[in-house]
Amino acid sequence: MNRRVLITGAEGFIGVQLRRELLRRSFFVRSLVRQSTEKSADIWGVDLAADNFPSAVCDGIDIVFHLAGKAHSLAENRQDLDEYRKINTEGTRKLLEAAKLAGVKRFVFFSSVKAAGDCELQPMDETATVPADTPYGQSKYEAEQLVLHGGYVPHPVVIRPCMVYGHTDKGNLPRMIEAVRRGLFPTLPELHNRRSMVHVDDVVAAALLAAEKTEAAGQIYIVSDGQSYSTRQLYDWIRAALGKSPAQWAIPLIVLKILAKIGDAIGRLRGRRFMFDSDALQKLTGSAWYSSAKIERELEFHPQHSLQQSLPGIVRFLNLK
Repeated sequence: MNRRVLITGAEGFIGVQLRRELLRRSFFVRSLVRQSTEKSADIWGVDLAADNFPSAVCDGIDIVFHLAGKAHSLAENRQDLDEYRKINTEGTRKLLEAAKLAGVKRFVFFSSVKAAGDCELQPMDETATVPADTPYGQSKYEAEQLVLHGGYVPHPVVIRPCMVYGHTDKGNLPRMIEAVRRGLFPTLPELHNRRSMVHVDDVVAAALLAAEKTEAAGQIYIVSDGQSYSTRQLYDWIRAALGKSPAQWAIPLIVLKILAKIGDAIGRLRGRRFMFDSDALQKLTGSAWYSSAKIERELEFHPQHSLQQSLPGIVRFLNLK
């Protein structure tokens, strides 16, 4: 593999871990961050949405790992599509144009499983053709098409991580851990829903394989830790990691549905969503199950982490125990 790399979104959760691993392997790493007061050859302050995008950003670079973008928001609406497209789609186009101008050979785009909509196939895989059903997902799908079919680089790859966990205080999992610690998370019954997740270190490993292996060129790969988790399992494991005793009861599903309907009504009255409504209940009890069999088969990707084993370390990192 070549040794000169560009990472966009280098200050983000995945970007920090990727940069650390590349430096450990003695790569030259140029980092793109949204704002930088430091002037150096390896740290550039670049706004993907800005009109004055620097075309020289990819000069001398062999591999681009593109992580930067507007993240998924739980409160997004249809009016957000233009902003998502400006950053996630058009920002990617600008970077691809710079990569082509500089002769970059390999481009790994970090997309999302949300680039495709939910379908009856379970677990969902890369063959799913249901259109994305959120502004965020649509912008990511459109960016994927540019990466794979725009003819900008000879070795384009799309990575679709499931929900990523690890040592971070941002995201749904840390919020859930804090809610369980404070006794604010509802004790759900075991509904056997199935959700896929992946450790940040495994995402980094998958991205490096995608950049290195010739078989990856032109492909989309879903990345998970190879397991699926129910919300009740997550709840029980978090309690254990926090040193709490096992819950001996659960709120009946019918009660949760009634509370969700009340939340819907409150949201309609005040003109904005209540913290617990039918959409929130669906996210807690529904499935988001994905297969990473393709990357395991084609690139010999083998995840090294599971959520249950990782949770005690995450709790210590969050300083909650």
